[in-house]
Amino acid sequence: MICIIPARGGSKRIPGKNIKDFLGKPLIAYSIEAALNSKVFSEVIVSTDDEMIANVAREFGASVPFFRDASLSDDYATSTDVVKDAIRRINSSFSDVCCLYATAPLIRAEILKDAAGEFKKQECKFLFSATAFDFPIQRAIKLDENARVSMFYPQFEKTRSQDLEPAFHDAGAFYFGKKEAWLECSAIFAPHSKAYLLPRNLVCDIDTLEDFEFAKKLYLINNGKI
Repeated sequence: MICIIPARGGSKRIPGKNIKDFLGKPLIAYSIEAALNSKVFSEVIVSTDDEMIANVAREFGASVPFFRDASLSDDYATSTDVVKDAIRRINSSFSDVCCLYATAPLIRAEILKDAAGEFKKQECKFLFSATAFDFPIQRAIKLDENARVSMFYPQFEKTRSQDLEPAFHDAGAFYFGKKEAWLECSAIFAPHSKAYLLPRNLVCDIDTLEDFEFAKKLYLINNGKI
């Protein structure tokens, strides 16, 4: 099994996000170290288009055997596209691939090890990190151009929260998949996949500077430093 960490250099909302200092280390270093320390991957590869990211990745022990094409580094390239490209470029024997995001500093080595074990014993094309919505999605509302309110699911307006079906979402951290499934671009959110549930304190989507600072607080809390 190999680990591929996508990390392009063109982040717009947080310039240099993947190597931005996160409590004393570049953000991507946490994912690299977690992958290496899990001891489940024969190789940890960073797919990037950026020389600075490549240098940082190598410094922390990852392999950067190639630079990805510009066509896979714009806002429209998907993680599946990047993983598929990396699989085709790598000249080694493997059957399973984990896509680990560079922006997942809350994911520890033991989580990756446990998730890898679950993936190997489950009959599924993918196993990915997920978490529960912290509010019932059946109570979601929408606003018109005048800020007038309507419910997406009005039939649940008076249903007790404890009687509503729980809902979950992609945690945006890691995705274990069969090599063939990645190459076929199989849908990840489908019945042939399974979810590895994470508690809310291990989930943070880092898209803005506010997210970045919030992730720092979560990291410190999770590690008993606050």
